[in-house]
Amino acid sequence: MLDYLPQEIIARKRDGNALTAKELEAFVAGITSGDVVDAQIAAFTMAVFLNGMTPEEGATLTRAMTNSGRVIDWTRIGLEPGAPIVDKHSTGGVGDKVSLMLAPIVAACGAFVPMISGRGLGHTGGTLDKLESIPGYKTTPSIEAFETCVKMVGTAIIGQTSELAPADRRVYSVRDVTGTVESVPLITASILSKKLAAGLNGLVMDVKVGNGAFMQSMDNARKLSRSIVNVASAAGLKTTAIITDMNEVLGRTAGNAIEVLEAVEFLVSPDKADGQLLEITLVLAAEMLALGSIVKNRTEGYKMARECLFSGRAADKFAQMVHALDGPSDLMENPDRYLKLAPVRMEVLAPHDGYITAMQTRDIGMLIVAMGGGRTRPEDSVDHSVGIDHLVNRGCKVGKGDRLCTIYAKTEDMAEHCRDKLLSFIAVEDTPVEPPASVREIIEGDSNG
Repeated sequence: MLDYLPQEIIARKRDGNALTAKELEAFVAGITSGDVVDAQIAAFTMAVFLNGMTPEEGATLTRAMTNSGRVIDWTRIGLEPGAPIVDKHSTGGVGDKVSLMLAPIVAACGAFVPMISGRGLGHTGGTLDKLESIPGYKTTPSIEAFETCVKMVGTAIIGQTSELAPADRRVYSVRDVTGTVESVPLITASILSKKLAAGLNGLVMDVKVGNGAFMQSMDNARKLSRSIVNVASAAGLKTTAIITDMNEVLGRTAGNAIEVLEAVEFLVSPDKADGQLLEITLVLAAEMLALGSIVKNRTEGYKMARECLFSGRAADKFAQMVHALDGPSDLMENPDRYLKLAPVRMEVLAPHDGYITAMQTRDIGMLIVAMGGGRTRPEDSVDHSVGIDHLVNRGCKVGKGDRLCTIYAKTEDMAEHCRDKLLSFIAVEDTPVEPPASVREIIEGDSNG
């Protein structure tokens, strides 16, 4: 490390230079060992945010972060070489609980889904924060317990342990609070280092676009999608990026426990599911099944995923996973017993007749954070009980006094504050608008065949 001082590496990137493989590997090694402190990580990530990285730098950073810890070999525990080991990763949105339903659906179709998820970043909710609202659920089991759950159940959704991509774990927490979340090279390296460490042979990226996404324009969403599929392809990982709409909260809820409640209802009673949430989940499932060669094409995958969902097999898989990771055995039968909501319940009512034409989705996400449902510092705890429910969709017609959503807050003052904010975040206008398609574009990697 003495040959590559962290401050010199930071300065070179600050000045717009491309870093060598040895410099990047040394910096990542310092992150892993603790020789590089959080302030230096913050400076490095800001330098990358401002100056970007070449494709070669991005690939080197990804490999270094992958190799900073253990890389799982699934054949070691008895899976056949070439077994369909697939996963999905979302770039993050508001109300995005797709992973909770998608993993068990794909597992019910015969694939293995070892899903390593993250916590909330900025205005977006984190899958781990949602799962931690389930009493007892172990989001950081041992690698052995993780492997066993995937082998026996077909899926396990966990967080990064100290053994898998530990360098990324430190960088991830710093990015959340230093204004560097949106950096394409850092997003790419963070996502792929975890996925490569999990031993995948197929990955589907759900790249969100819109006012509730980190990528607010299609040009930026395509840029990130191509960055990910190109780096992944160079690493030999079949990857497809699907760009999906995030101009409104996904589904009817935003929060932690309340999103798990919606996910449970989705799995148990899919006929009642929000239409956009159902469509995006099934499209992603179809692509995962195609990448894993479970089916010949996306059309067959969509049909199989839908059948596994509506038959109840996916709900059974979710229940098995929760119990295998030390959560309650009867969560699906008694979700209200375990998923507690904040005590103050307040409805937000439409101020006049009209149509829901737009949402300030990012602001809604930040409102959840302000309520305690997210973090402003890495060490902050999360209040899993707060959130919003029964949220109307864009395009809906409402009358004066109709419910726009329901708030669950800790105090009356907080609920009233949120009500006033939400009234300014949800547009009710005289003329209806046609919402954009849920799935905007599909971008394939070179190695997808």
